Amino acid sequence: MLSHPPHHRHSTSKQDHSAHHHLPHTHHHAHMVEDFRRRFWISLALTVPILALSPMIQAFLGLGEALRFPGDLWVLWALSSAVFFYGGWPFLKGIAEELRQRNPGMMTLIAIAISVAYLYSSAVVFGLAGKIFFWELATLIDVMLLGHWIEMRSVLGASRALEELARLMPTEAHRVMPDGSIQDVPLDQLQPGDRVLVRPGEKIPADGVIVEGHTTVNEALLTGESAPVEKKVGDTVIGGAINGEGSLTVEVQKTGTESYLSQVIELVRQAQETKSRTQDLANRAARLLTVVALGGGALTLAVWTLVMGQPFDFALERMVTVMVIACPHALGLAVPLVVAVSTALSAQHGLLIRDRTAFENARNLQAVIFDKTGTLTEGRFGVTDTLVFQDGLSEEELLKLAAAVEQHSEHPIARGIVEAVAHPPAAEDFEAIPGKGARARVNGEEVRVVSPGYLREHGLEARDERIDRLAEQGKTVVFVVRDGRVAGAIALADVIRPESKEAVRQLKAMGLQVMMLTGDNRRVAAWVAREIGLDDYFAEVLPDQKAAKVREVQQRGLRVAMVGDGINDAPALAQADVGIAIGAGTDVAIETADIVLVRNDPRDVVSILRLSRATYRKMVQNLWWAAGYNIVAIPLAAGVLYKLGLLLGPAVGAMLMCIEYRDLFAINARFLQVRS
Repeated sequence: MLSHPPHHRHSTSKQDHSAHHHLPHTHHHAHMVEDFRRRFWISLALTVPILALSPMIQAFLGLGEALRFPGDLWVLWALSSAVFFYGGWPFLKGIAEELRQRNPGMMTLIAIAISVAYLYSSAVVFGLAGKIFFWELATLIDVMLLGHWIEMRSVLGASRALEELARLMPTEAHRVMPDGSIQDVPLDQLQPGDRVLVRPGEKIPADGVIVEGHTTVNEALLTGESAPVEKKVGDTVIGGAINGEGSLTVEVQKTGTESYLSQVIELVRQAQETKSRTQDLANRAARLLTVVALGGGALTLAVWTLVMGQPFDFALERMVTVMVIACPHALGLAVPLVVAVSTALSAQHGLLIRDRTAFENARNLQAVIFDKTGTLTEGRFGVTDTLVFQDGLSEEELLKLAAAVEQHSEHPIARGIVEAVAHPPAAEDFEAIPGKGARARVNGEEVRVVSPGYLREHGLEARDERIDRLAEQGKTVVFVVRDGRVAGAIALADVIRPESKEAVRQLKAMGLQVMMLTGDNRRVAAWVAREIGLDDYFAEVLPDQKAAKVREVQQRGLRVAMVGDGINDAPALAQADVGIAIGAGTDVAIETADIVLVRNDPRDVVSILRLSRATYRKMVQNLWWAAGYNIVAIPLAAGVLYKLGLLLGPAVGAMLMCIEYRDLFAINARFLQVRS
């Protein structure tokens, strides 16, 4: 991956505003991407006449004096000056930043090469004896601008994640006025102490406490709890959660930056800012070549002038040739080229790479932490067990009775029961029992599907040790009451994805530790961990704790990937060394992640790790090809074999560059064929 001007992940400011968090850096990133794109195309257009007017290229192509005209070198100088100052400006700024940080890398190498080529060639145009390197200058800037344009596009995702979080909140709230009337107001007008009406199916506009109403609230995206949570007067609710079937009046307690969701946004921002900025492979190679270019150039000038006694203009040309050749054009594409190939391969298999450095670093992962709900599981309830207590009633008949009642309900548990039956019978006189279940008449009989609390309230008994075992596994148990008698029980749980067990097995075979992080209760987490063979799990974990748990695993000395899909996973995805989002998850999780699994298959985590390892091997091979010609060319350009009549001139350097590109693309074409 190419380095770029400072701030790989820019901090994103957040205003004290409950509905929208203004994110100026998002526009800044977009502006930078557009800036690199524009500089590349303008510089490329100017490069065409620069190549046509360069004496060295004309000689190399055997054109003789065909393209020469009075003042052509001045035109060449003017065009090259435009490319140097306009196209090369990001690199000239970048060298200042890298030197200020005492961390020279790709920017330093590029800036030195283009500056030496420009200043020396300008001196030749103004009368110094020597060769003109403007064609090297222009082509090098073009290649590097192209690489940086591609690179900067990936930076946008970090800032977009915070925008997606802000969009979770509704734009307006139904404020209850002192006279009992309802007034729709923007969220930023809410104050602690205000009362708001939340209708069924609406998002709760702010953190607060229920003062009127009874309902279930879906907090899965915020807390990770897969089951809807029953809420009554006196219970707290979180802004951004989705109200269920009941109407609520909520007294606002927290707004703006004090709210739960704003705290999650802040955690994501902090984790993105503190994410490791380790130097990648291309930058390490660039740092080494910077030393080679400066050292080799200085040594060449000194030897030819002080030892060999050659004229200064001859020694200067040797020095410039060495320093320009030391910055191989192909280095700017060696890493992006193979990543482009692997990115195309991954896209064909449902793997979307958003951050190339993270993708490269995935080869070194030692642990993978999965979110549970929606990642290892499907995030929906499914029937796991059916217990019959009445003689003459089969499990299938019990399920049909329950499904007949529940087909009129929108509750997730009801949907899980209905989905277990192909053709539920008709039901009449349906009625919801708030917080306890539902009732209806089926085939002339009254059938109720109710919670354990309902049985206790009405003195009904269902003594069966199997029920206790199911509860210990964290499963949700509902009871079917037929004509006043408990006919049976149905256990439901978040359905484990069929692919999860195989994904865990393959990851462990690759030498990785596999863990799970969930907001669900400990019994559910223990059951899932046993079912799929996890090494460890963390249960009942809120978003701020999720990021802390990832740090805790990192502090064990492990490089960690986090795999998740919900808003509650966003801080942990940003904190992890590599964040991997399940594609059907929320926009926030996808925008925070480095890699997105489009197909919702945990086994794709295995695929991305294998591809990362193969890609890194190809990167190393590419860098050797990119630098290999230069390892040979630099000594020849310096004149090591001058006494034998062998001296590498700039024209031969151009030919080597073409061969270098040809071979680089050839080996990557083979890589594409093999990996496909």
